[in-house]
Amino acid sequence: MKTKIGLIFGGMSTENEVSVMSANSVLKNLDKDKYEIYPIYISKSGEWYTYNQLDNIEIKETMDNTSKIDNIMEYLQNMDVLFPVLHGLYGEDGTIQGLFEILKKPYVGCGVLASSLGMDKAYTKVIFDKASIHQAPYIYLKKYKDTYAYIDREFNEKKITLEECADIIAKEIGFPAFVKPSNSGSSVGINKAKNKEELKEYLQYAGKFDNKILVEKAINGQEVECAVLGNEEVIASCVGEIKSADEFYSYDSKYQNENSKTLIPANIDEKISDEIRNLAIKAFKAIDGKGLSRVDFFVEADTNKIYINEINTLPGFTKISMYPKLFEAVGIKYNELLDKLITLAQE
Repeated sequence: MKTKIGLIFGGMSTENEVSVMSANSVLKNLDKDKYEIYPIYISKSGEWYTYNQLDNIEIKETMDNTSKIDNIMEYLQNMDVLFPVLHGLYGEDGTIQGLFEILKKPYVGCGVLASSLGMDKAYTKVIFDKASIHQAPYIYLKKYKDTYAYIDREFNEKKITLEECADIIAKEIGFPAFVKPSNSGSSVGINKAKNKEELKEYLQYAGKFDNKILVEKAINGQEVECAVLGNEEVIASCVGEIKSADEFYSYDSKYQNENSKTLIPANIDEKISDEIRNLAIKAFKAIDGKGLSRVDFFVEADTNKIYINEINTLPGFTKISMYPKLFEAVGIKYNELLDKLITLAQE
């Protein structure tokens, strides 16, 4: 008897389109002899649909190939394993994982805690600090309408103006600095500030995506990534390197600029590569990860010092995504990787 897989994609985040691309790749590589696949699309407004085609997913405004799901809980109960291919808010932040837990259904990927921690960069940093994994110097801010709050290392809040934010950041971190919404994915809302004026503009822009904002010192060096797989026994892939066509690996450079390149394996010393692989597993276990994650690092140019950037608990699965490519480089084919993830979910 075939295993019924509920392949869930789309979602209410800014990464809806990326999710659809990922789902297409997963759908094409799932073994149709092993699995009975039920594609489930969540629209940007949060409505759930069954998708009636099993060849190529193309979401249009007319939605000709879909049927609305009236009783979501009942529909999901009929599945053996739920496979979320969702990115960003309401997909990899623990919310939909909570639904799966209530339904008591096996599902691919990290649980509620790891998903929410991995999505919220401010709180991921707290865990990585505790785990003594090096991070770039950073400042944590909150935005309240027209005012800001500076959060110190003991989580004391001090209300300050935008101008005061810029002064503190210039003094404590300097330029260039990355400004990020705490809850966002695929580099949405992220900018690199080179001076105070840009910093103030980018703080206001990041505040449109989340009221929690991180500002990090830019590390001059290589941007590298490592994939991990497992529950209790976790393995790491080789390390890959990002060669962004733009100044940093933005949403456009990831998905729209064909000049962006990935180098697998990364052009780094074997000792550094081994250290990154060990740190990737440590970071994954530190947030209580399960199933899969992609862990991103910087290797500083002058010192070879390794800084963790962030962990992505539901990484992209498109044909150009690093997660499947990194494991393919160490001998685990895309379809085999999907089989392993489903087995891990059932465990």
